[in-house]
Amino acid sequence: MQPSKISRLELLPQSSTLNSSIVSFLLVIGGATATGKSSLAVALAERLGGVILSADSRQVYREFDIGTAKPSICDRQQVPHYLIDICVPTETLTLAQYQHQAQALIQQFHRLGTSPLLVGGTGLYIDAVVKGLRIPPVAPQPNLRHQLEALGQPYCYSLLQGLDAIAAQRIHANDSVRTIRALEVFYVTGQPMSALQGEAPPAYPVLYLGLDCDPLALERRITQRTQAMIDAGFEEEVMHLVEKYGPDLPLLQTLGYAEMLRHVQGKVGLATAQAEIVQHTRQFAKRQRTWFRNRATVQWFDAEAKDLVDRVWRQIKDWSQVNLK
Repeated sequence: MQPSKISRLELLPQSSTLNSSIVSFLLVIGGATATGKSSLAVALAERLGGVILSADSRQVYREFDIGTAKPSICDRQQVPHYLIDICVPTETLTLAQYQHQAQALIQQFHRLGTSPLLVGGTGLYIDAVVKGLRIPPVAPQPNLRHQLEALGQPYCYSLLQGLDAIAAQRIHANDSVRTIRALEVFYVTGQPMSALQGEAPPAYPVLYLGLDCDPLALERRITQRTQAMIDAGFEEEVMHLVEKYGPDLPLLQTLGYAEMLRHVQGKVGLATAQAEIVQHTRQFAKRQRTWFRNRATVQWFDAEAKDLVDRVWRQIKDWSQVNLK
């Protein structure tokens, strides 16, 4: 059973739908966790007769349901959802693989005259589609990464400066994750990562919307959603995952699951785990807000607005009259 939504958005009358003769486009809804993106997306998808493509880096994995706040079964019955449950927990879905699947789905629905909605809080997933990022097709190389990590960040960064000076200029000297990734790409392909990167934005129109609210309201939403997850059986979900895959599964070290895992292992009480989830989610949401705020094309809406659906719908109609002729 999935956790209930914080609130159910009321839908506009069906007569408010857009003219079916307009060209297909992509509607993007981004923003921090717990801002109500999924509920808004369902409301808009019903207006548009569209489908929802998830842009969440953990909802792609099967069995990780409650802790990732996957759309409820009810929502998925109302509106078709894609890019959810497409990968087993023991495998890794790369950014390039996600981009390929998302782009293929968008093309498919555009051929059918449908405008999909790309919805989620993983900014890099959205950028991969909206900006058309050119992503080096290199899967993670665990053995190589372990070898590089053993060398230490200062040495790895000096290697990168010699092998790909352009990438080194873009990466902070203390950023071990991006440094190792750049070296990984070089050693696998024989080419500098900077030479393999770039952007090829899609030809179809994109309307990029963002949801946000003040920090106090967002903390309240996070607290409510965390409680809803626990009520829905989050502890039992983690216990099942540990029993099936073991406690060292990388996904069990991610936000929410890592804190609940400590409780399941008897290291902390449930109240402590719950408080840690809220605290760490709030910190994560702050980073998300910074990411999305740096996207100049995002048009922002107050997630707390009582007439949110009406405001967004008016914006879509105004935008379509200018951009979809």
